[in-house]
Amino acid sequence: MRALRILLVIVVVLGGIFIVVDRAAVYFAESEAAGRVEVDGGTVDSTDVSIRGFPFLTQVAGSALDQVDIKLTGIETAAGGHRIRVSEMNAELHDVRLADGFSSATAARATGTATISYEDLTHAADDGVVVEYGGNGKVKVTGAVDILGRTLTRSVSSTVTLVDGHIVRVHADKVPGEGIPGLEGLVRRKTDFEREIGALPSGLKLRRIEPTKDGLEISVTGSDIRLAGQTNRAQAG
Repeated sequence: MRALRILLVIVVVLGGIFIVVDRAAVYFAESEAAGRVEVDGGTVDSTDVSIRGFPFLTQVAGSALDQVDIKLTGIETAAGGHRIRVSEMNAELHDVRLADGFSSATAARATGTATISYEDLTHAADDGVVVEYGGNGKVKVTGAVDILGRTLTRSVSSTVTLVDGHIVRVHADKVPGEGIPGLEGLVRRKTDFEREIGALPSGLKLRRIEPTKDGLEISVTGSDIRLAGQTNRAQAG
C-alpha cells in the first residue's frame, strides 16, 4: 500500500508538471503565431491567437492542431485611392497542419465574423458624409449637397450589399430629387459609394453582409487558409 501511495504521488506530481509545461508551451506558441499571421496588401493593428485542445504537446508532435482561433483588430487596406478599415475579425480555424519546421501553417477550413464599425465606414465615405445604423437592416447616410449655390444637408436610407465577395456597396433606396435630371446624380455622388476590402489571410472569403446596431457584420468562411510561411494574397469570391 505504501508503494502504491508513493506511485500515485509521483503520477500526480508528474501530471502537474506536464500540465504546467504544456500550458507554458501553448502560451509561447500563441505569442509566436500572433507575430507570424500574414495579411497581404494591408496593415493590422493587433493579432491575437488562441490554440484550443489539450494536450498541446501531443498535437505539436503530430504536426496538427485541432482548432486555432484568431482575432485581427484594425485591418486596413486601400484600393482605388480609398481606404477602408475592418474594425475586427474573429475566425475559428480547424484542422491546422504545421510544416517546414513549424514555420508554416495551413487550416483546412474556417468560419468567422468580421465587423466594420459605422465610425470606420464614415471615415471610408466621402468627406462630410456620416453613416449610421438606420434600423431594419438599413444604414442612414447623411451628407451635404451643393445645389444652385445652396448647401443642403440630406439623410437617406441605404442598402448595403457585398459585391463579388470583396466590395462593400452602399446604395440609397431613394434620394431627394429622384428622377430630376442632374439632381439625383448630385445627391448619389455623396450618398452612394463602394469600397474594396482587399486584405485578409489567404483563403478567407467574405460571404454575407448585414447592417446591425453595432456595425456592418460580415460572415467569413474559407478553406486551405494559409496563416504563415507563404506570401498571402486576398482572395475574392
